Amino acid sequence: MLRTLSLLILFISVSSCSVFKSIPQPRTEFRGFWVATVVNIDWPKNGNDSAEKQKRDFLAILNFYQDLNFNAAIVQIRTAGDAFYDSNHAPWSRFLTGTEGEVPTSKSSLLKWMIDETHKRGIEFHAWLNPYSATFDLKTEILSEAHDYNQHPEWMLKYGKKYYYDPGLPEVQQKMASVIDEVVTNYDVDGIHFDDYFYPYRIQGEVFQDSISYYNCALPNQNLEDWRRSNIDSLIKNSHDIIKSRKPWVQFGVSPFGVWKNKSTDPKGSDTKAGQTTYEDLYADPLLWMEKGWLDYLIPQVYWSMELPVASHRKIVDWWSDNSQNTNLYIGNGPYKIRNNSDKAWDDKKELPNQISYSREKNVVQGNAFFSAKSLMNDNADVVKYLKRKHYKEPALSPVSKLASQNPKNFIAPKSIRKSNDTIELKFDDQESIRYVMIYPSGKNEKETYPLKKLITKLSVENGKEVTLPSEIIGERKYVALTFIDFYGRESQPIIVNLKQSTE
Repeated sequence: MLRTLSLLILFISVSSCSVFKSIPQPRTEFRGFWVATVVNIDWPKNGNDSAEKQKRDFLAILNFYQDLNFNAAIVQIRTAGDAFYDSNHAPWSRFLTGTEGEVPTSKSSLLKWMIDETHKRGIEFHAWLNPYSATFDLKTEILSEAHDYNQHPEWMLKYGKKYYYDPGLPEVQQKMASVIDEVVTNYDVDGIHFDDYFYPYRIQGEVFQDSISYYNCALPNQNLEDWRRSNIDSLIKNSHDIIKSRKPWVQFGVSPFGVWKNKSTDPKGSDTKAGQTTYEDLYADPLLWMEKGWLDYLIPQVYWSMELPVASHRKIVDWWSDNSQNTNLYIGNGPYKIRNNSDKAWDDKKELPNQISYSREKNVVQGNAFFSAKSLMNDNADVVKYLKRKHYKEPALSPVSKLASQNPKNFIAPKSIRKSNDTIELKFDDQESIRYVMIYPSGKNEKETYPLKKLITKLSVENGKEVTLPSEIIGERKYVALTFIDFYGRESQPIIVNLKQSTE
């Protein structure tokens, strides 16, 4: 009897531990979350909130995903011809200030603060812009006089219950290049990001009225569909070129609708039955953009469950894995559907974790991004707990861009170490390429690599020149190992620092 009871206790103990045992954690993995600002989906909760409350709410998002060991925030800073920053090309967004065009009361730059706070937590900041959405609805009377609807009505096309910029006009393409140039030049962003809104999703019974610009701008014998795709191709190429000409390390990424084409219309398409496709309805051709090397990363929006008959997550991930080249591939997941969708597969707490596991099985896929930020913050605590214990127990480094230079940077040891009662300051020669310092416990002799599960902290390096190590983090250690992450995401070889010696 006692032997049977002992065996039973042992079995329960082993079984219980296996439930929470984490799966192997990749050292590099993109872990992104979209922060949607249009109609205040994720943030700010209300455009009329005080600046202090908006900051608290933004920090709550960052802290939640930092705790989940995510490393990339994709924050919407242009929703519909507006801006979440002081811009020469767009009015202040009403989703930020309550009234479009109204200047925030704070004299400091909110966007700079957001970027700095994101970097302090070791998280990348990708600026998400909607190029062609001009209005969210038909309430044009609320638009600022500075809005392009009022400044350039000849650029606008009404379709459904919104206005759009006409992508076929050269003036519009130049406008979008100027918008991107302004952001990249003035802000320390890690990436520029577009989602799936190029030409608008098709509305039955309506025609997108761009026939005049087609007549004036199309090449001889170029049909309407190919001309529209060429306009989006130009947007992508021009965006890539302006970003790389200003700051080559700033990434450029796109998150297209998940289905390129159905196999029923093209043998090369996926085994799906999507009602619309990114190539035929949105006139976007990410396969071409990858072939040409115009992207640093691609995040197809694969927001369906694993085995949904008309658009299986599994089949679509397989398709993108087989058809990607010259860029980093991540998968966009839709936690907003958890227990909130007619597809009952989303009622299972393991649906999203199973999708993450499947992505990791694909060597080509290097990470995931979740839409949207609030989806896991407000509900579904059991899913969050499961993800943290099984998939995101340890931090991960961001993948290195395939377009980054292959020449390793010459990282060097700090030129000085200065200690006070509360801090230890490391100062470097001018190395503007350093974004973060990684701090690991170490002995006197350095190792080739240090496991991320042993990471003490990841700190942003101010201007690539200095970093302050809080003494409470270091504790009584004599040695720590430092590695440096440059702006391309490359990690240096470790160096050992003796914290008991001061060079000043």
